[in-house]
Amino acid sequence: MERYLGTVVRGLRTPVIRQGDDLAGIVVDTLLKATVTEGFALHDRDVLAVTEAVLARAQGNYATTAQIAADVRAKLGNETIGVVFPILSRNRFAICLRGIAAGAKKIVLLLQYPADEVGNHLISWEELDKTGLNPRQDILTLQNYRELFGAPRHLFTGLDYVAYYEELIHEAGAEAEIIFGNDPRAVLAYCDNVLCCDIHSRERSRRLLKEAGAKNLYLLSQILSTSIDGSGFNSEYGLLGSNKATEDTVKLFPRDSKEFVEKVALSIKERSGRSIEVMVYGDGAFKDPIGHIWELADPVVSPAYTDGLKGTPHEVKLKYLADNNFAHLSGEELKEAIRFYIRDKSQDFGKDMDSQGTTPRRITDLLGSLCDLTSGSGDKGTPIVLVQGYFDNYADF
Repeated sequence: MERYLGTVVRGLRTPVIRQGDDLAGIVVDTLLKATVTEGFALHDRDVLAVTEAVLARAQGNYATTAQIAADVRAKLGNETIGVVFPILSRNRFAICLRGIAAGAKKIVLLLQYPADEVGNHLISWEELDKTGLNPRQDILTLQNYRELFGAPRHLFTGLDYVAYYEELIHEAGAEAEIIFGNDPRAVLAYCDNVLCCDIHSRERSRRLLKEAGAKNLYLLSQILSTSIDGSGFNSEYGLLGSNKATEDTVKLFPRDSKEFVEKVALSIKERSGRSIEVMVYGDGAFKDPIGHIWELADPVVSPAYTDGLKGTPHEVKLKYLADNNFAHLSGEELKEAIRFYIRDKSQDFGKDMDSQGTTPRRITDLLGSLCDLTSGSGDKGTPIVLVQGYFDNYADF
């Protein structure tokens, strides 16, 4: 019988995960119960994805602002610190800023304009264009910024992030000086103790600052890379990927994710006989067309996955084949020709036109984006996502 169903995505509901819970056991139990209650079967190469948030919560991977402050103070000294290129986010950075400021006498805050690296705009490009400023080289003081733009508010949150961050710094007991620019080296005119807080451009910022003579230079990934006074930590990402938990606590990116996915995959194999791929996922890698915000505020989409998810898709473009290679065919003849072509496709076909436009991104980035859109970040209660048929193609139908 011909198959009419392709990729199927299911959000799976779990109990609310607490610190100390056996998350691997909960994940496997939930999956197997769902196959019974919802009436579907598992297949080899299905993909089971678990949000990073519940893994970190089960691990108890949290830190307080006081612990952040202690690490900042130890690494950068209780003096003036340049905080370079943080994103504009109450959830992602505000609590981190409280801790950073509590470990300093003064914060020189360098904000990118017109938007941060993930697309949160302080001002629109249209407003910037009217001023004649060159954002690649022009540095603004807070007074310059206010005179030119007033007190603009974020499209979605309604916040004046400049005022909000300044207030957070003052509340933490530090002085605040805010400047605006897109060259990280601008901060060196104010201090030589620097904390790079950008996510995806952090290595470039570090290189430029180091070459320019920064004396004491750290990345946000190096803050809480080890436990401080019993805190949680992440040896690879530090505070990157952290989220607000309470007004003075952050949840960090999870640890030991590779061990977790392999444990889940092994348990599923033992209990169901199926070889399932497993991954941990956070933010998806996609951009909002209205607010122009790039969703990926985590350092990676997936911090860990089983080996079967390595690589990029090996696909051809069906519409290109139909319009070009087999334009003279139709009906069953066209279907069989395309199926044969897919079965016979070479492993070295990436330069051919029949593979162009098939989004040559990593499989985990594509799957993580799909899962993030499925689970959402609100009240769906589905921190586990099962993806079936993802690796099928037209020749399998």
